[in-house]
Amino acid sequence: MVHGIPFDFPSTGQAADNVRCAGQYVRLPPGLYDWIYVLAAGERRVEDDVALHFDSGDVDFATLRLSDFWAAAAAFGERLALRTVAMHYPRHVQSDLPGMIWLQRVPVVRYTTKLTAVRLPRNIAAHIFALTAASDGDHGRETGRGASRAALREAQR
Repeated sequence: MVHGIPFDFPSTGQAADNVRCAGQYVRLPPGLYDWIYVLAAGERRVEDDVALHFDSGDVDFATLRLSDFWAAAAAFGERLALRTVAMHYPRHVQSDLPGMIWLQRVPVVRYTTKLTAVRLPRNIAAHIFALTAASDGDHGRETGRGASRAALREAQR
């Protein structure tokens, strides 16, 4: 749980712990959701569109805004999810550089058809660590059902 939102967060270790956004299609448990929550960070600030796919065949677009992973204030009103003590790059670790992972949300405004998938932006400066589709809990909508780590890993291939 991060600020009351359930996530299937990656374990620590030597394996990749995030998805660099490159247009991946992430399947979700079909549901009537209000929000897509992400634990994410940008390389500098990132503003790009995600595509929300519904069981009706319709697609809506919403903007994903992510602040920088460098230790700085949120640029888009996100909440700090966690702060690391070191920055892990693909080929080295910088132990004296903390990193920020942000809790951000994207609205789902279509209430009559079930959301089935999210297509991530084609922007490798956006890094997604975890994703959860959730509802405010009214009108019989789903609550707190996230994309599994397997779904994010599958989308990464």
